[in-house]
Amino acid sequence: MWLSSNGPISGKHGPLVGAVDQGTSSTRFLVFSAVTGEVLTYHQEEVIQIYPKESWVEQDPSALLKSVLICIEKTVENLRTLEIDPADIKAIGITNQRETTIVWDKTTGNPLYNAIVWLDSRTASTVEAILKETPGQNKDYVKDLCGLPITTYFSALKLRWLLDNIKEVQEVAQKGNLLFGTVDTWLLWNLTGGLDGGLHVTDVTNASRTMLMNISTLQWDPNLCKFFKIPLSVLPEIRSSSEVYGYITKGPLLGVPISGVLGDQQAALVGQMCMSRGQAKNTYGTGCFLLYNTGTQIVQSEHGLLTTVAYKFGKTAPTVYALEGSVAIAGAAVRWLRDNLNIIQSSADIEPLAKSVKDSGGVYFVPAFSGLYAPYWRSDARGTICGLTQSSTGAHLARAVLEAVCFQTREILDSMQKDSGISLNKLQVDGGMTCNNTLMQLQADIAGVPVARPSMTETTALGAAMAAGAAEGIAVWDLTKLSPLTTDDFTPTLLPEEREQSYERWCMAVERCMGWELPRDKQPGPDHEYRLLSSVPPGLFLLTSCFILMAASYLHKSS
Repeated sequence: MWLSSNGPISGKHGPLVGAVDQGTSSTRFLVFSAVTGEVLTYHQEEVIQIYPKESWVEQDPSALLKSVLICIEKTVENLRTLEIDPADIKAIGITNQRETTIVWDKTTGNPLYNAIVWLDSRTASTVEAILKETPGQNKDYVKDLCGLPITTYFSALKLRWLLDNIKEVQEVAQKGNLLFGTVDTWLLWNLTGGLDGGLHVTDVTNASRTMLMNISTLQWDPNLCKFFKIPLSVLPEIRSSSEVYGYITKGPLLGVPISGVLGDQQAALVGQMCMSRGQAKNTYGTGCFLLYNTGTQIVQSEHGLLTTVAYKFGKTAPTVYALEGSVAIAGAAVRWLRDNLNIIQSSADIEPLAKSVKDSGGVYFVPAFSGLYAPYWRSDARGTICGLTQSSTGAHLARAVLEAVCFQTREILDSMQKDSGISLNKLQVDGGMTCNNTLMQLQADIAGVPVARPSMTETTALGAAMAAGAAEGIAVWDLTKLSPLTTDDFTPTLLPEEREQSYERWCMAVERCMGWELPRDKQPGPDHEYRLLSSVPPGLFLLTSCFILMAASYLHKSS
C-alpha cells in the first residue's frame, strides 16, 4: 500500500496526484493513484529543440509552458472520459530537465531569450575566460562549495553568457527587473499567477545544478555569485523538494496545490525507490545519468563525478545527497544514426539491426559530439569511430552505438566504486532507451552487474508525484510504506576476460577522440574563422569513416 493512513479517501481510485514531467524532447502530465501508484491516464506533447549554430541548443520558453498547459487540459479530459473526477487530484508535482536556463522580465512576463538547454556548449569561451582567472586554471576550484566542476553544463555559465552577450538581458538587469530560473522556476512562476503574484522559487535539487548554491547551506552562496558575476537579486528562493509551494491559478485544476519539485534525475532516483544509502539508478534518455545515494553525507568525488542534492522531503527534513555521473550523448546518438546517416528509419529500428550481428566486429564509437562529460570533463573531445574494416556494416555501427552507452556507464560505475569503496550488486535502470532488451543485456555484460528494469516505466513522474503527495498538509502518500517495483532482470553472460578486453579497446578509442578542439588562446584567427577551421579535421574524419562504412556495406552486399 502507498496511501498514508492520514490521507483522505475520495473516488473509486482514492486520492490522486498529478505530475508534470517536462523533459528535453517532450512534456507530459500524468495522474497517479496514491493508493496503488498506478498511472491512470496521461497526455504527452513533443517539444522542439532549436539549433541556431553548431553546439547551440535552445527551446522556446513560451512553447514549454504551452505544452504543460495543453497536457494538463488533455489529461483532465481523459479523466472525465474514464469517469474519474478531476477534483480527486489533491496535489501536483513537477519534474524537469535540469540546468536549462531561462531569463524573463518580471514586469512583462516575457522571456528575454530562448531557453539555453543543458546540452548546449556555447559557453566554452566563457569557461575558458573564467579558468584563465582561476588559480592553476583548476576546473574544480569551486567544487568544495557547489559540488560541480567549471564546465559548459551548468546554469551559472549559461546565465553569465546571457548577461555578457544579450543586450536586452543587460538592459532589463540594469533596471532590476531580470528574473532567472531553471525550467521548474519558469513553470512555477507562470502556474501560480505569473505577473499576478507568481512565485519565483526553485527546489534544492534544481538549485544544486546551477553552481551558485552552497551544497552545505542549501542557500545561494555570495562567494559563488561573485565568482561568476551573477547578481543575487535575479535568483529564485530555494525551498525543499516536498512542501506546498503555491496553487494553480488558472485552467481545469484551478486551486490545486503544487507541493513537490525535483530535477528529473533526482525524481527518477526517488521513483526507483533508491531511498537508502548505497542504492543507485541509471536513466537512459537523450543523455545518460547515474545517481548513487550517499545518504546525508556529502561525498566529494576524486574521480570526475558530481556531488549533488538527491532530495529534501520537507523544510526541516534531512538533506540526502548523491554522486552523479552525467553522459551527454545516449539516445541522441541513436537519433544521429537516424537523422544524419539514415542508417535507420526510426529509433526503434536500432535494436533489430544491432541484434542482427553477434558483436560490433571490432568497431568502437565514441559519441563526443560536443565533448565528454563524466568522468573526463573534456570539451576538446569530438566524436570518433575506430576499428573499421572492409567487413564493417551499418549493423556493426548500430551495435557500437549501443555499446558506447554501456561503456560510458561502466566508466561511471568504476568511478563511483573508487569514490565510495562499494561495488554495486545491481544497477536499477529507467528511461526511454530501456525498452531495448539488447541494450539492457549489453549493459549487464559490459558493466558485469545485473541490470533491473522496472515493469512500471514512469519512474521519473512517479518520483515527482511521491514528493507532492507526501508534502506536509497534503499527506496522501506515505514514503515509509513503499512497495518495491517489480522488475525484468538481465544478468551478465560475458566472461570477465572478454569484458575487460573490450573495455580496454573502448578506452583506447576514448584516448583518440581527445584534443580535436584547440583552446581559444591557440587560435590563429578570429572566432568565426577558427570555428570553421577547427571543424575540418573531425568532420573529415567522421565523413571518411562513414564513407568507408557505406562502401564496405555495398561491397559486402555485392559479393
